[in-house]
Amino acid sequence: MSTLSSNLLYAAFFIYLIATFVFAATIRDKRKKKSNKIALVAIGLTIIGFLTQVGYFFTRWAAAGHAPVSNLFEFTTFFGMMLVFAFIVMYFIYRINLLGLVALPIALLIIAFASMFPREIQPLVPSLQSHWLYIHVTTAALGQAILSISFVAGLIFLIRQVDQTKKTKETFWLEFVILMVATTLAFIIISSTFSAIGYEAAFEAPVNGQPAEITYEMPPIAGPYDGTLLTEGMSPLFNAPEWMRGVDAAIKFNTIIWSVLGGLVIYGLTRLILRDRVGAKLQPLLRKANPEIIDEVGYRAVAIGFPIFTLGALIFAMIWAQQAWDRFWGWDPKEVWALITFFFYAAYLHLRLSRGWQGSKSAWLAVGGFAIIMFNLLAVNLIISGLHSYA
Repeated sequence: MSTLSSNLLYAAFFIYLIATFVFAATIRDKRKKKSNKIALVAIGLTIIGFLTQVGYFFTRWAAAGHAPVSNLFEFTTFFGMMLVFAFIVMYFIYRINLLGLVALPIALLIIAFASMFPREIQPLVPSLQSHWLYIHVTTAALGQAILSISFVAGLIFLIRQVDQTKKTKETFWLEFVILMVATTLAFIIISSTFSAIGYEAAFEAPVNGQPAEITYEMPPIAGPYDGTLLTEGMSPLFNAPEWMRGVDAAIKFNTIIWSVLGGLVIYGLTRLILRDRVGAKLQPLLRKANPEIIDEVGYRAVAIGFPIFTLGALIFAMIWAQQAWDRFWGWDPKEVWALITFFFYAAYLHLRLSRGWQGSKSAWLAVGGFAIIMFNLLAVNLIISGLHSYA
């Protein structure tokens, strides 16, 4: 990774972080005139950060000789950049400062998540040497980014509207969503930390009846079944179940355990500090938000993002698949989850337009849609093997 592009990406990250705090100041300040001035600074910083990340994108392109969307590090940073772009567009349409307070931290999490993948510039493998790489991946990422804004709006709507004076199914599931965000944050922090220090623990364990070396990049809470630790350091507290015999199965199981435990710690400490449900403490800060406009933002994001996603993730993907593999459609996991995403948001629009699902129902659907997008990014890319595993 060239020094210039690396520095530009780091700079964009910190500018987004500063912009998040400035957006937070607009929520706390009750004087409308001053709040508007602060908002101008916040969106100005966001645009500067976006342009800085665009600079990273093109300098890396120049260094690599191809568009930097060919592996998980490049795709994830591009997805974060498109999320910021989608937010900027929506902000100038609706002028809602709260969108920045939620959208920018999500973009920061996504960009931080990218840091756990190898960042070196690598030549394209033969299957990716096509102009359809740029067309398919960029439009799919843009569509997903715009759809993610519906999650931002949906989460704001639910925190604003759910009755926090009593425990209900809605308060439980809202706290569960917040816990999942904490778990994602924990995964990024833990994986990035151990990756930065170069942690490794090697085991020898049977895989398909043959002894194999399995390398962990996080301390082994759960070791491989019938495995023997080859390196010095922490011994596993227990072994993975016998049926987890794949080369990476126990590693993935260990990663899930670390993420869940880390998420519970972050969420638990937050509850301890706030002495109440997280949603209940956030609700007073969102009282200024107009729920009808927030609901419209969520719908508009799906109405714009859905056709772009369909074009990029399905139509362009099928054209490229025909050229690369002589078939328009297989049942590769990535293709399947792209189709699931398509059907989910098609159902969202159907229920919204024909059944009148607005407000809370629409917001919960937006949250569910983002869960599918993140499952596609995290689980399908990292856990499930398929033709897209080279990414």
